[in-house]
Amino acid sequence: MKITSIKQQVKRRDRYSIYVDGAYAFSLSESGLLSQGLSTGQELDKAQLAVLKEASGTDKAYNNALRYVAMRPRSEWEMETYLRRKGIDEPVAEQICGRLRTAGLLDDAAFAKAWVSTRRLLRSASKRRLQLELKQKHVPERIIEETLRGDEADDLSALRELAAKKRRRYPDQLKLMQYLARQGFGYDDIKAVLRETDR
Repeated sequence: MKITSIKQQVKRRDRYSIYVDGAYAFSLSESGLLSQGLSTGQELDKAQLAVLKEASGTDKAYNNALRYVAMRPRSEWEMETYLRRKGIDEPVAEQICGRLRTAGLLDDAAFAKAWVSTRRLLRSASKRRLQLELKQKHVPERIIEETLRGDEADDLSALRELAAKKRRRYPDQLKLMQYLARQGFGYDDIKAVLRETDR
């Protein structure tokens, strides 16, 4: 068996189709193609072709994982769940996660810091709410505690800001209180802040 041509794909410009004996056999990313050292005219036996087809699947899964993490930072649990949902075998998923960790693209501590920073920029949220969100992403408790300890935002300031912003949307005080409670603020703090603004 011989590699008869290697063609850049039209829809996925980052991937190359490899043809063996004139028929499509598998595809690889540019980096996968380089690491495998393939070239037109290269002879392959059945065992080599099988190994290359397996490498093609892993290569495609890794590049999909790269795109997934490029959309926004992901927790390790989110990435593992994504790979499981895509039907990637556990040993391959572990290999992909390991490569992402080595590249600095999968790191729960960095994810937690980025999550808190983004949430602080987008809207006021209590530390309790941020803690709950990070728990939902299965970030380890130790990392959550360290991240929130390093967060200098003050819950009362965040609560004042949010209450002022949402007062028009919730003219009924009880509904406003319920909304603020859903954001993770304590009942006593909510009452105190609303008393301040009522003066």
